[in-house]
Amino acid sequence: MNKRNALQLYYDRIFFLRTEMGRLITLSVLFSCVMVIVRAAYTGRLTFIFLIWNLLLAWLPYFISHWLMQAQEWIKNRIILTFVFFVWLACIPNAFYILTDLYHLGDHYNDFLVPQWFDLAMILSFAWNGLLLGILSVRHIEKLVHKNFNLRNELLFLYPVMWLNALGVYVGRYLRFNTWDVLTNPFLLLRDIANVLLHPLADRYASGMIFCFSILLTLIYLMLKKMSKAIR
Repeated sequence: MNKRNALQLYYDRIFFLRTEMGRLITLSVLFSCVMVIVRAAYTGRLTFIFLIWNLLLAWLPYFISHWLMQAQEWIKNRIILTFVFFVWLACIPNAFYILTDLYHLGDHYNDFLVPQWFDLAMILSFAWNGLLLGILSVRHIEKLVHKNFNLRNELLFLYPVMWLNALGVYVGRYLRFNTWDVLTNPFLLLRDIANVLLHPLADRYASGMIFCFSILLTLIYLMLKKMSKAIR
């Protein structure tokens, strides 16, 4: 067995390293984490260490959707597929939530102990990785939904999912809930979400943010999807 085949065999044992795209994502994620570690070592502070946790949460829906793509025998059962889909739906906003960490470039949270370009590159790398993991994960689920439910118009799946992502980002960033509150604090979570949805004109800030982000995420997804074909 030559070195190249041995390396591929090693990659095949770790599912997220099996493809070239998976290896690039892993390299990009490691770059982001190294930047946070370097910053912490240089400043002696763990100011942005939470970004690693946020990225781990963003990786979770990608793991679920990637697993579903591989587990063909499981997804033949629509009950299991539907259950896992709702678990994925509860997790997927975490991937896009990292975009809002760009706020920390200039807010009171930043200690400004390193050059601003470093923080820009660091936070932007996390935002990019979160966005990429989210887009790829949505694409996985879109393929499965199309295959199992034969949706003819992709927007019938895509926009509702992106709208829910935008809602999740708002709930996480401004209402300060997280994914675990679905289990640990469901009634308060549902109450606050209901207040946003039932009174859109009373809370124009929330309605505007959710609508704007839902359109932005939909456009980003569609453009990246078409771009992947255009640059082949």
